[in-house]
Amino acid sequence: MPQVPQTPPAEIVPQPVRAGIDVTINGKHFRHTGDPGLPLLWYLRDVLRLTGCKYGCDDASCGACSVLVDGKLKRACTLSMQDLAGNDIITIEGLAGSDGSLHPVQQAWIDEDAILCGYCQSGQIMAAVALLARKPKPSDADIDTIGNLCRCGSYPRIRRAIHRAADTLKGKAK
Repeated sequence: MPQVPQTPPAEIVPQPVRAGIDVTINGKHFRHTGDPGLPLLWYLRDVLRLTGCKYGCDDASCGACSVLVDGKLKRACTLSMQDLAGNDIITIEGLAGSDGSLHPVQQAWIDEDAILCGYCQSGQIMAAVALLARKPKPSDADIDTIGNLCRCGSYPRIRRAIHRAADTLKGKAK
């Protein structure tokens, strides 16, 4: 028996767009329509499934959840969605180029073998990107001010990676 196409009833009325909090994450628009007090960390991980941002604490002390908000380093565990309306957020997943090429900091991390257990590294990389945006040629003392915790003690490798990335970025700016 042939199927007859169904037509929707005439009384269907489109609903208005749900109110929400509009943000741009890694260049894509998102509207959060849930709890406005939801921390950005949980929106990234549980809603968008961007799991590079890690949970390490609830008080911004460890830095595992570091992201860039309008170019400034922030801790996603302490930012509520309601405070981010209209902001541009970059996570570790958004650092690579659209062609898949790694950001110079990501490449330096690989070249210097800075990753030990890896848990804190996305936050460390985001902090390094923010530092290099502020100080293109940071000193060791500048790097020490980042404040992200690495329980494996990868700090010497992280420092070398940041210096390598600074040199690479300097070469690209010429």
